[in-house]
Amino acid sequence: MDREEGLREIHSLLKGIMRGKELFVLFFCLGPQRSVFSIPCVQLTDSAYVAHSELLLYRPGYEEFRRLGRKARFFKFVHSAGELEGAVSKNIDKRRIYVDLEDEIVYSVNTQYGGNTIGLKKLAMRLAIKRASDEGWLTEHMFVMGVHGPKGRVTYFLGAFPSLCGKTSTCTIRGETIIGDDIAYIREVGGIARAVNVEKGVFGIIQGINSKDDPIIWKALHSPGEIIFSNVLVTPEGKVHWIGKDGEVPPRGRNHSGEWFPGKKDAEGNEIPPSHKNARFTLDLKLLENVDPRLDDPEGVEVGGIIYGGRDSDTWVPVEEAFDWTHGVITKGASLESEATAAVLGKEGVREFNPMANLDFLSIPLGKYIENHLKFGAKLKKPPKIFSVNYFLKDEDGNFLNDKVDKAVWLKWMELRVHNEVGARKTPTGYIPKYEDLRRLFKEVLGKDYSEEDYVKQFTLRVPNHLAKIERIIAIYREIPDIPELLFKVLEEQRERLQQARAKYGDYIPPMKFEEV
Repeated sequence: MDREEGLREIHSLLKGIMRGKELFVLFFCLGPQRSVFSIPCVQLTDSAYVAHSELLLYRPGYEEFRRLGRKARFFKFVHSAGELEGAVSKNIDKRRIYVDLEDEIVYSVNTQYGGNTIGLKKLAMRLAIKRASDEGWLTEHMFVMGVHGPKGRVTYFLGAFPSLCGKTSTCTIRGETIIGDDIAYIREVGGIARAVNVEKGVFGIIQGINSKDDPIIWKALHSPGEIIFSNVLVTPEGKVHWIGKDGEVPPRGRNHSGEWFPGKKDAEGNEIPPSHKNARFTLDLKLLENVDPRLDDPEGVEVGGIIYGGRDSDTWVPVEEAFDWTHGVITKGASLESEATAAVLGKEGVREFNPMANLDFLSIPLGKYIENHLKFGAKLKKPPKIFSVNYFLKDEDGNFLNDKVDKAVWLKWMELRVHNEVGARKTPTGYIPKYEDLRRLFKEVLGKDYSEEDYVKQFTLRVPNHLAKIERIIAIYREIPDIPELLFKVLEEQRERLQQARAKYGDYIPPMKFEEV
């Protein structure tokens, strides 16, 4: 909306709202302290939940304000839960969240939901995307992790995945190390891409976390440490329970609906689960046993590779490397889609377009955002390799072709590719692994056999599916103004390569047909 009109409204809503309340004034630093990445922040809030969450999630910033003095360009966050009724915001009709990009201020009023009130998270991300665009660096919705290669080598990867596509399970995988699970700042330093985790903690969805699939997070949630649980079920004994937790569902407790028991229904007659689907946990990353020692390195870490992943039942192979930075940005990042799950939309299988898994948070035009990526890569002496992964590929009977643990192998293959230590097969859409390399890695990493039959099923090029995807993506971008022409050129070139391969080999091409490089 018009900025002046918005400011008038928010200031009228905020006038007198703190009367009789306690105000928390908090100083934080986005990114490590004393760093080219640092952005100091100040948060005003009347919510102990917001204050406590941010103390776990962000590095202290008061010393940054002292160090930078009057030249500090800081982000500002003003929040009030407003008038309360039974500890809940009362005036929901006057709930507002305003992001003022010009003065770099976020206003949030009459709301308590974490995404609207923990200002330094996705609200700050919108400010940072705009600042990064103005200054020539990148703010991305990405994890930062260390993948451990031969002879003690650690190669750092960034990864962007839409919700429910394996982002957290990838960056917390056993045997690797985590720097961050959500937001990265990326800068060019001496011709090299370097990245930091903006945060020092995790604000994670807790639904489905169990001891088998998430052993590292599970262990942290069951060890001594400071943790905030929100929207979970609390038993009379003070224990917490959530949907998908190990063990029996407790016979009673309190949750977002008040006193709860199995079979309790809401006003519409729907059964209320023990915890909310968006129930969260908040903790400091140092509670995780696999936290990387370079979490707070003011120089950041050199980025070896960038991974884009989505929920895709029929097109992308489990792991593939782009030909170069431009090809990767366009055919993997800017073309990212994810099939909705029934839990999200009620329309299972519908593909949601989500470039770089960042569409919801963009505070600049999409064309400008893509152009920024292309320009950023052009500045680099050694651009990171760009990969795609797909943990959700299915066969014609609807069975998954990947096991949940296979991602450990894809990570090791990508790490070796960054250092040019394994070859590949060149397909029309990118470089894929050779069978013998995967067979060896499956044995080394997971201790299991990997058959040539599985390899062919997983890495067959599905030409009609790829051509249909290109049609979808081009059609979407044709409707959006100021998209770089290079995007259409790269996608057309990929279409041409696919059509040539189809003329030669047919619609479904086994990986062995493609030459080794």
